[in-house]
Amino acid sequence: MTFVGIDLAWAGKNPTGIAVLDDVGALIFLGSAKTDDGIVGALQPWSDVDDLVVAFDAPIVVRNATGARPAERDLNLDFGSFQAGAHPSNTGKPEFAGGQTRAARLAKRLNLGVAPIATLTRPTAEPSPRRLAVEVYPHPATVALFRLGRTIKYKQKPGRSLADLRTGLLSLVEHLETLRVVEPALRLRHNPSWAETVNRIRMAETKAGLRPAEDEVEAVVCAYVALLGRKRPDRLTAYGSDRDGYILTPTLPTDLRPSAPPAEATHLTAAKHPTPDTAVDEYAARHPALVGATRAFADLVTARLDDTGINYLSVTSRTKSIESFSAKALRTRAGELLYQDPLTEITDQIGLRVVTYLQEDVAAVADQLADQFVVLDDRDLGQETASQGEFGYASRHLLVEVDPDDDAPVILRGQRASIQIRTVLQHAWAEFEHDIRYKGSIPDQFASDLDRRFTLAAALLELADREFSAIRDRLQQSMGEPAAATDPAQRTDVTTAPSIGAADLAALLADRFTDAGWSRADHYEWMSGLLLELGITSSATVGAILDGVDSKEIDARMGYRHPPGAVRRLDDALLDRYGEAYLELHGNAHRQQALRSRLERLRSGEPSP
Repeated sequence: MTFVGIDLAWAGKNPTGIAVLDDVGALIFLGSAKTDDGIVGALQPWSDVDDLVVAFDAPIVVRNATGARPAERDLNLDFGSFQAGAHPSNTGKPEFAGGQTRAARLAKRLNLGVAPIATLTRPTAEPSPRRLAVEVYPHPATVALFRLGRTIKYKQKPGRSLADLRTGLLSLVEHLETLRVVEPALRLRHNPSWAETVNRIRMAETKAGLRPAEDEVEAVVCAYVALLGRKRPDRLTAYGSDRDGYILTPTLPTDLRPSAPPAEATHLTAAKHPTPDTAVDEYAARHPALVGATRAFADLVTARLDDTGINYLSVTSRTKSIESFSAKALRTRAGELLYQDPLTEITDQIGLRVVTYLQEDVAAVADQLADQFVVLDDRDLGQETASQGEFGYASRHLLVEVDPDDDAPVILRGQRASIQIRTVLQHAWAEFEHDIRYKGSIPDQFASDLDRRFTLAAALLELADREFSAIRDRLQQSMGEPAAATDPAQRTDVTTAPSIGAADLAALLADRFTDAGWSRADHYEWMSGLLLELGITSSATVGAILDGVDSKEIDARMGYRHPPGAVRRLDDALLDRYGEAYLELHGNAHRQQALRSRLERLRSGEPSP
């Protein structure tokens, strides 16, 4: 048998790591490729092998339109606290549009059938077909294999230095090499390509220099999970289903616990399983700290959404009151307390809400937050309601925490935030419905009629949301069409105007970036000020700058998974064009650190993780 690991890049321009193991776990190939043709070519020597398992570190089956797949939600429940949760995958993301995933396309070209779960987790099951494709995920795999309290930090993240990344990657190498003495064994040291990869890690002078080696090491992890699945299927767990996609990973040991939170947050950790009264007392004691953490979370989410250029209406926050926490902690079901450990299980102690104008922006906000934070849970309640053929409450709910190695404020270490994301129309419905049902008294004789009216209102608002999206799409489409002739006396000549106003800049960028989402109105005004600081006072100059940069290459270097907003596109172009001089502008004083990190990615050519 032959086992292949593919650390598949979601964007075609980024490298993909490839590793091949033989039946006794010996590494027989290690390399990388960028294109699908390159991947297929690298695996050509095994094109006629009858017994072949290819493990993709990438979604193979994606059917859900929004939110996370059931596989990702279930896996995150087990591994989220180890910082090994999976990012949500859905067909609303460009890389999975129409349910066509890159991994599925490659599986077809490699003549692979997606392995049914039953053949992967039963030792006696006969696999059919014999050439199989499975989906795996290195982070939870390493946690379970090596009994880690948290993931090894070898991925590029804000605040991690080259030395940090090198140390993390070498730690993963050392862990993998220990598998030579277990069963099934993983034999790496005999292979010259492995020695070369390890040497590249030790000698890398830039973060970008580590990236190809990282891809190849992760491909080895994938290949070993495939080997383990064939040799010891009893040691694997499949999260998800055959229909909606699954993730295969070594089973989390029942006695393994996450590493303790950083010292700064330990004073917020309560005793295990307190009584409700004790939990309320502890919550009251920590409440002042939670208020500060809530403000910090709201500031961080606002700053990071602003940095992406997404158009949203508002970001609001609240700390759960002591009275509300007490009422929730005392809830019962069938005579039993609903929350055995209220301080841990009540997850909305810090609550944020992002309100957008359009439904598409809900998905964009959720995608960006998934890239910026560790997502512990992701539920699209509107999609869940629609799947039952009904209309009603619609909102995207994320449960997130900051990565321990993020440069976020110390007060956020060990804290979780519940973030609701909804359109302004969904928000209006939810607020009114909540006010009526929970703060008022509805006589029994009116209940069914009010239910019907709320359902009708929800259906009409969903239709209105769709029409607003259609209006935006039509306006964006019209930006690329020839403008109707107008009276020259009534037309503003933005080419020769002394400065570029916000409205003119919005029209200019919409015409240039037809696939970009709209940005906030105040962001266009702010960008106009930056242009003025640079001495740019005409649309012709802006156009020349944009003509001089490769926007697709910039997007690839920045690692965007969702088309960035129009202002962010121009921001990237100006950063690429002016470099340090752009950082020193007065209008950028509040974000120099973030800009410097982005400039490093632009200059190094390394995509964001």
